[in-house]
Amino acid sequence: MPVPFPVSIATFAMSGGPKKTIFIPQAIQMMNKQLEVMINHTIIKEIEAMIAQQDGEMEDVLVEEVLGTYEIKNNQRNVLSLSLSNYTYHARAAHGMTIIKSLTFDLRKGEKCTLKDLFKPGSDYVKRLSALIQEQIKARDIQLLNGFTAIRPDQDFYLADKSIVIYFQLYELTAYVYGFPMFPISIYDLQDIIDENGPLGRLAQNN
Repeated sequence: MPVPFPVSIATFAMSGGPKKTIFIPQAIQMMNKQLEVMINHTIIKEIEAMIAQQDGEMEDVLVEEVLGTYEIKNNQRNVLSLSLSNYTYHARAAHGMTIIKSLTFDLRKGEKCTLKDLFKPGSDYVKRLSALIQEQIKARDIQLLNGFTAIRPDQDFYLADKSIVIYFQLYELTAYVYGFPMFPISIYDLQDIIDENGPLGRLAQNN
C-alpha cells in the first residue's frame, strides 16, 4: 500500500501587539473538506483553551508577553500529530510560563485520538507506559518533585516516526529548571497492546 501524501499545513499569525503573537497551524487543500474543518476547528479550540488557562491562573495581573508556536511531530501514513506551545509572561512574575498541548488525528478514521484510542480495548496501557517511564526516570536519574506512580489515562502525548512520546507539564513531575519531562517510547515495546488498525499500528509497519 503506498504511503499517503502528508497533510499540507499553512501558518497563520494572530497578533495582539508587538509582544503578543500566536502562530496557528491550519490544514489546507485537503480532499476531505469536512475533515479539514474538523482539524482546524480542533486546533483553534485547543489554542483558545491554553490562552484561557494561562490568563485564568493570574487573572488580576497584566499579561505583558504571549508567544504561541507549534511543531509538526508526525505527518505520514494518515497520521497527523502536532504540538502547540503557548508562552505567557505576567507583569512582575519571576519568569514566564509555558504550556504544551498536543493533538493527534487518525486521518483514515477522521477522528482526533486520545491516548486510550491508540491501544487495544481492555489493554492496561496505563500500567505498561508507566512502567517504561519509571525505567527511564531511574536510568536518566531524573529528580522528581513528589515521586511517580503512574501516568493519567489522558496523559499528554504526541507521535513521532516510530515512537510515542509521553510528556508532563512544568511542575507536574519535576522542578521548573528541568523544563518539560519527555519520555520517548518505541512502538515496538508496545506492539502486543497497540491497535493494529490505528495510528500506532500504521507507524509500526515497515513498508
